[in-house]
Amino acid sequence: MTIAIPRLDRSTAAERGITLADFLVPITVGERTPTRVRHVALIVAGTLIVALTAQIVIPTVPVPFTGQTLGVLAVGAALGFRRGATALLLYLALGAAGLAVFAEGSSGVAQILGATGGYLVGFVVAAAIVGRLAELGWDRHIGGSLAAMAIGTAVIYAIGVPWLKVTLGIPWETAVAEGMTKFLIWDAAKLILAAGIFPAAWWLMGRRPEDR
Repeated sequence: MTIAIPRLDRSTAAERGITLADFLVPITVGERTPTRVRHVALIVAGTLIVALTAQIVIPTVPVPFTGQTLGVLAVGAALGFRRGATALLLYLALGAAGLAVFAEGSSGVAQILGATGGYLVGFVVAAAIVGRLAELGWDRHIGGSLAAMAIGTAVIYAIGVPWLKVTLGIPWETAVAEGMTKFLIWDAAKLILAAGIFPAAWWLMGRRPEDR
């Protein structure tokens, strides 16, 4: 069996829209791994990562503290625009179908249509945007990585908070306080963690044996 892993060429990786997953996952195993199979495997893996981080929960009402944002940002950056968005759409589909993949092991269409459904929808959009920014090379340096993760987090708030207000019929100030303000420190920590992972991983991938 042979495993081929592409060499990192930083000057052209961003131009080709290559993400970290394209370097970490072998291109060929044995004679050949079909491209479609590889993409599906990465999408499923991304979905599982988000489902697992969703189970990191500190219960609060109406919106719990979870690890989901970390999973969403990391999956988007690692997989890129299409695969990242597809992984999150699959996540929503599995939850809607009754699998206990949402926060606190919840599931069902009611969760998507309920008070926190805007955050779930925001996850799809955020993964797509962060994924596209990663394809453009933003995740290769700490400044760009932080900016990409901050944009992704802002998108989640931008969809989640108004959705929370409308579904619960609460004032804007309450929606902002309960749906964003109390999470800022928590989400900042996840944002910084996600942002730090990618430049470090790209740096490791780019090291030459003689530099070690």
